[in-house]
Amino acid sequence: MNKESVQYRIPLYYLVTSLFWFSLYSYVPNLSIYAENLGASHKLIGLILSSYGFTQMVLRIPLGIYSDSINRRKIFILLGILSSLISALGMGLFQNPWALLIFRGLSGVAAAAWVPFTVLFSSYFSSEDSSRAMGYINSFNVLGQMLAMLLGGILAEKLSSQAPFYLAAGVGVLALVLGTGIIEKQEKREPMKIRELLLVGREKQLLIPSGLAVLVQLITFASVYGFTPIAAQNIGANEMQTGLLTTLSTLPGIFASALSGSVFTKKFGERKTLTFGFLALALSCAVIPSINSIKILYLSQMVGGFARGAIFSLLMSLSIQSVEPHKRATAMGFFQAIYGLGMFIGPILVGVISDLVGLSWGFWIVGLMGALGSLLAFILID
Repeated sequence: MNKESVQYRIPLYYLVTSLFWFSLYSYVPNLSIYAENLGASHKLIGLILSSYGFTQMVLRIPLGIYSDSINRRKIFILLGILSSLISALGMGLFQNPWALLIFRGLSGVAAAAWVPFTVLFSSYFSSEDSSRAMGYINSFNVLGQMLAMLLGGILAEKLSSQAPFYLAAGVGVLALVLGTGIIEKQEKREPMKIRELLLVGREKQLLIPSGLAVLVQLITFASVYGFTPIAAQNIGANEMQTGLLTTLSTLPGIFASALSGSVFTKKFGERKTLTFGFLALALSCAVIPSINSIKILYLSQMVGGFARGAIFSLLMSLSIQSVEPHKRATAMGFFQAIYGLGMFIGPILVGVISDLVGLSWGFWIVGLMGALGSLLAFILID
């Protein structure tokens, strides 16, 4: 396959990426509120939200290993899009908390396809350009999420609380059709042995960014994709405003993701970018209990979203930077599976704390997690 044909399809890849994440996120701003309205306790809401991270945590390493061993990516991308479509449809049709738990878990199965998604895209670029490639693909990831949450919030307010799920399913159909046009770029090599691939997870250059990513995802899925919408509702926000809140927290991440590898690391270095990024993220969570204005909450979450975008793109590029190309899906699978632990723990942690001592303590604890991430980045990143 020639270079020109791959380059020609990159815009299609960007579009499919955005549509895929759109199908996974159009209902996210209102999911916790939707579950609460169906009678779920904060503990059960935490479990529903955590199921998304749990299935990713379980699947991503074996998916990365298997994808590397057979040298195929595209089939897993298409299966992931199909899973997203089905999960959204299920959450819209079956209106009870336990159905939400099952189908939200299935959306985590879909998100596990992000392993081959990112690895196939990075194969279109040289190793030296891996940071730039991850920044670009993450920008379109965030763009899809942002548009989804904005439109989902509007539809939830104007039509019904089920409308965002049906929107997600419809966009999933479009993503599936367009995804068939993605080019599979294969390397001419013998399939890797499973034992050799398992050794990838022992690399220090992979373990450190993976551990830091756990904290990023714990904070993110406990707050902006978890209980921040409930905090917003408690100060008078409607469903459209909670959708806008999540959108505004995501918008700065588009620019931060694109700038992370190309500007911030060159000007400030990886250590400073991560250290100050984690501090900003920590503060954006810790101040939530003291905010009584939806406009101030918008501002605080925009700061957190910018920090999150800069941190995450950098950690993703660091995770595969020193890994041989034919092992990158395994490395990315390891990275994404490990950070799935944060997606799993974060909502449960805040849900339990909220039921015991109040939602404010949940945000304060999450803020401490961000401060810990800043300290670890300063110590561990060269």
